Amino acid sequence: MTAINDITAVSTKMGHGWNIQDQHEEKISFTDVAPVDILMRQVSVDVAIPVGFAEFFDLNRSSDVESASPKTKRILDRISADFPKGSLCAIMGGSGSGKTTLLNILSHRMGGSAVVLSGSVLYNDSPALSSVTSSYVTQTDILLPSLTVRETLLYAAALRLPSTTTDRERRNLVEEIILELGLKDCANTHVGDGASHRGCSGGERRRVSIGVQMLSNPSVLFLDEPTTGLDATSAYQLIKMLKSLSFKGRTIICTIHQPRHDIFFLFDRITLLSQGSAVYSGPTNESVSWFESLVPGSFSEHLNPADYLIGVAAVDNRTAETELKTRTQLTGLVEAWLKESLVRFPAQPSDTSGREQVKQPVKVVHSAGVWRQIRTLTSRTIRTTIRNPMDLMASWMEAITMGLVCGLIFLNLPKTLAGIRSREAALYTASAMQGYLILLYDIYRLTGPSLSLFDREHSERVVGVIPWVISTRLARLLLEDIIVPLLFSVIFYFMCGFDANAGQFFSFYVVILLNQFIVVSFAMVCSAISRDFAIATLIANLMFTFQSFSSGFFIQAATIPVYVRWIKWVSWVFYGFAALVANEFSDKIYDCPVSGDPATNPDCIQYNGNFVLQNLSYHPHWYTVPACMLVVFVVVFNFMAIALLQFWTIDVRIAGIHASKNSEDTKRYQDVFALKPKGRDKTVAIDVDLVDMALTIEKPSLSSGLKKVKLPILHGVTARFEAGSVNVIMGPSGSGKSSLLNLMALRLKSTLFTQYHSSGHLLLNGFQPTELQLRSLCSYVTQDDNSLLPFFTVREMLRFAAGLRLPSSMSAKQKDNRAEEVIQMMGLSDCADCLIGSESTKGISGGEKRRVSIAVQVLTEPRILIADEPTSGLDAFTASSILDVLSGLAAEGRTIIITIHQSRSELFHQFGNLLLLAKGGRVAYSGKASSMITYFGQLGYQCPSNCNPSDWALDLVSVDLRDSKAEEASRAKVEEILEAYVPKISSASRLESNEKQAFRSLPSDLISLKKEPAPFHVAFPILIRRGLINFKRQPNLVIARIAQVLGLGLVEALFFAPLKRDYIAASVNIVGAVQEILALYFVGMLQNAALYPIERNVFYKEHDDGAYSVEAFFAVYVCLEVPFEILSGLLFSLLADIAINLPRTIPMYFIIALNCLCIVNCGESLGIIFNTLFESTGFAFNVTSVVLAVGTFMSGLMSINMIGFLQGINYISPLKYTIANVFPYVLRGMTFTCDDSQKLANGQCPLTTGEQVLDLYKLNVDPAPMLGALVGTTVVYRIVAYMILRLARTNFSVAKRT
Repeated sequence: MTAINDITAVSTKMGHGWNIQDQHEEKISFTDVAPVDILMRQVSVDVAIPVGFAEFFDLNRSSDVESASPKTKRILDRISADFPKGSLCAIMGGSGSGKTTLLNILSHRMGGSAVVLSGSVLYNDSPALSSVTSSYVTQTDILLPSLTVRETLLYAAALRLPSTTTDRERRNLVEEIILELGLKDCANTHVGDGASHRGCSGGERRRVSIGVQMLSNPSVLFLDEPTTGLDATSAYQLIKMLKSLSFKGRTIICTIHQPRHDIFFLFDRITLLSQGSAVYSGPTNESVSWFESLVPGSFSEHLNPADYLIGVAAVDNRTAETELKTRTQLTGLVEAWLKESLVRFPAQPSDTSGREQVKQPVKVVHSAGVWRQIRTLTSRTIRTTIRNPMDLMASWMEAITMGLVCGLIFLNLPKTLAGIRSREAALYTASAMQGYLILLYDIYRLTGPSLSLFDREHSERVVGVIPWVISTRLARLLLEDIIVPLLFSVIFYFMCGFDANAGQFFSFYVVILLNQFIVVSFAMVCSAISRDFAIATLIANLMFTFQSFSSGFFIQAATIPVYVRWIKWVSWVFYGFAALVANEFSDKIYDCPVSGDPATNPDCIQYNGNFVLQNLSYHPHWYTVPACMLVVFVVVFNFMAIALLQFWTIDVRIAGIHASKNSEDTKRYQDVFALKPKGRDKTVAIDVDLVDMALTIEKPSLSSGLKKVKLPILHGVTARFEAGSVNVIMGPSGSGKSSLLNLMALRLKSTLFTQYHSSGHLLLNGFQPTELQLRSLCSYVTQDDNSLLPFFTVREMLRFAAGLRLPSSMSAKQKDNRAEEVIQMMGLSDCADCLIGSESTKGISGGEKRRVSIAVQVLTEPRILIADEPTSGLDAFTASSILDVLSGLAAEGRTIIITIHQSRSELFHQFGNLLLLAKGGRVAYSGKASSMITYFGQLGYQCPSNCNPSDWALDLVSVDLRDSKAEEASRAKVEEILEAYVPKISSASRLESNEKQAFRSLPSDLISLKKEPAPFHVAFPILIRRGLINFKRQPNLVIARIAQVLGLGLVEALFFAPLKRDYIAASVNIVGAVQEILALYFVGMLQNAALYPIERNVFYKEHDDGAYSVEAFFAVYVCLEVPFEILSGLLFSLLADIAINLPRTIPMYFIIALNCLCIVNCGESLGIIFNTLFESTGFAFNVTSVVLAVGTFMSGLMSINMIGFLQGINYISPLKYTIANVFPYVLRGMTFTCDDSQKLANGQCPLTTGEQVLDLYKLNVDPAPMLGALVGTTVVYRIVAYMILRLARTNFSVAKRT
């Protein structure tokens, strides 16, 4: 029997009058797989709520939550189910019912110390999932945005298909998947990420993710919400294809929230969950009858069975009466099924006649071999690196900029005593600082998408650790690892004026090259230990601090205390610096001003290169051994990275539940309508007209030689959205729905590489609004939930949103009541005290997050509400509830405009005006939803009486790309529909006849409706409380902010304490101790990089919503940042002043503390500046690093003689003023001794007083004005940061009008 006949037979057995009309038969040439039966028995999941750092603190009024009791929560309760071989099974249930958790248990993706599992899961009678081949499609798409769809699938095929598969077979299979998944039109389009990288639509990316996993040809395929983001037609085609794959012996299990009727009939078995308990698990065709027997009369003819099942098991907590009724009904269903499951699923299954006995584990067919993995991953990494010009440019520009600027700082170094000291500093810069910047940047890149993709592919046994590490280095060998050191070496070496000797230059370059390999390998070690950027850089910083101190530049190696002196032997900076100084100073004689032979004259001893080496505790010509040791470091760090990536597991954190402190907050059974203000009048109605709206994107294309090409997105959209009803925009994936909403809501912002050009008009009641007026009248629910704060509970999130967004005329009590009202309206009562969570911290479900995002915007009861896919990821019952809420808002005279992919048939009749778009942004229909069926009927397309009108309409305007004949026929049909549509004359003629009126300002009754941002005095305390909770629940941020500074001070104390008063201290150690204070500049930048980009993104979205001002955000960021800087400065001074024996006076202690605060603060300010100027955080990070490094070199200790214009630039550097005040405060009044071997010919010590040292460095100045200048510079830096942020948030133009 063919797949089509089987599917038709299933629908006939259901007997509810639904028909399967799609006769397409899937053609994917997968090989057969080993069949797998999965048995789940009495599985329960308990989550231990962690008690950690945050729970030891109680911030009064900063949080409305406290630790919950009991300390565990059961999220799945005694689930039993069978998933037979060759079956397509669905896990269904409402949002937060436990669908994803159950799928994670089946796929062995849920683990960690916080999770307690009980029960059993067997795969062909084996508890080991590794005994079978399996793949998992996650709910979020982890893809490389710069690859095209075809490239993504080809690389996946090369990695996932067996080694015996030929290249031609892989290509053919990829083309078949592209056709079956309807990806033909976007096969050569970049995947994109929906944010900074524009490309495929969300639905298209979803299909690409599924295609990637299908290429593994697994025996068991797990899919988490595979139809999320897909239009109804694409969703049906996808599930139908999965059905055909199951006929070939695969076991396919997916979670699904809102299947249309024909999708439901494709499933062989369903497991229905509600609030963590199973209420049914068995054949699909028995499911409705089971519930009809328990709840008589609950099912009606032509009701979508999936909607019925989810609805009958749902708890409606919008009112006290309905919650009590539905919860009682659910309790009965759970108890009935628990009894039934004991019969259907015996704890010890004895009847195995229907299943093949597997006495030995199924032999797993591994995917690509090691060499193919290396070739494929190398090619993929090279391609993505080239296509990310900002990242590649950042690496090259870092080398060129560092070479040029440092070359200018150390330009043509003289052979004087000051020049010798500057040569030492220049060589230290080359051996340490250049590598340090590469280290930080590579950690940033690794802790982003790179390791996320590796973690997924490695967990799927597709990519091995060794091939990934080797391929990463091979791919970047020519593009970065060789060319970056070469660029730096050529520029820096010759600008500094080192000897123009080929052998000496080559020796210099070899050290820089090996140093590059070391730091990128060590970056991989740090990132393998922690995927958290803040923690990874903390590890790197502490290790590098040890490295730099033990090198012998800042402190003479022989004077390092014995308990840390051994560290130099395991320090790559020590060996690198040793090789470079030996290469430069061995047997060299510099320009001694004393007459006579400088090689033998005792007065010229300081100009003897061998003496310089001796002073640094190195030996002449000691180059080969250090170079070999550098090679050893490369090997060791790569082995460490491999071991850590292989064996160091990263646990998924489980978010806890927080009980409300206010007893009034627990009144969850309060009727929602009782909370609404009595006698609320209808708002002023605003009708929205779109007249000939068009949109194009202009961006560079690789196929056109990086020339800019224009891509049309929307074509002449004319539509009307009326107040008083829910207006809907529908269309297949890639039809421009989200782009249209973004254009209407003014969320499209051009960048350096991408420009948006729009034309046409948007009118409100026939008037043309300004951008400011439109922003203030609209609220926008975006398609993603990125603006939610993961470490807040749902109740906290909405209360803070209410405090910021609701009018200041409302009291705090009224705002809290409004938040509680919306919690009830959106059905969020059960998760109100649960943390929202993120990808790495499991919190509420994806559907619940969607509802929270909508709730934030609904809080303000906006005049115009625009929502992009508000029901995406929601089950049918919840989606219906959301639309009821939106309909209620519309009934008050508000204008509601939403896009929707999949809609229940009974919801269609609630729609007001409907805009139907076809792919390419062309209008197929615009008008009353109730007139759509009649309109298409006049064109010869009749909607069947038993068909969902929404699904039918999407089918009409969708092109079937699964085979050439179907594509040709469907394209002709769609083109005929598009040609037949003529925009209504009324809107266009009204604009034409009243053109002058249309461009007049809004009338006063509309202007008065504008919402205003929360005043500073209202927003500031709310944002402060929110920030304190954020710190409280993320102890890593607190630890990193204190530990970065404290760690630097601790390491400095270990190496320098106690400083003596001898020649070595005067010439090296004291200078080094003061110089190391400047490393705090980088600490400020790292603290900013760990927090500001995230805070910035949230603020940008809230500022776009008009929630609060730039001033409020900036002031709160400063107020939450500065206390940590003050505390860390005071702690640092204890170590950097008192412990190491600088002048141990009270004034000196506070001077060091103040300098610490100012340096860290300036580093933060520069981080704000560049992370605001550049959208790419990686590029901003690299630019900031170079600026900080250059400031360090120009401070006055590492380069004594700088060219004039650099000395001028140095006046805007805070480090200049740090050195200019700390050095005199430390050295004045000091006296130094020396031993006989260090004395000059006249018997005197080279340096006897602190003033002589100050004269040597040209720093014998009054320190008080310099300290004042440092404070002033700190303030100026922060003002500049504010001004740039203010400028960035000024709305000059969103999309160019043509």
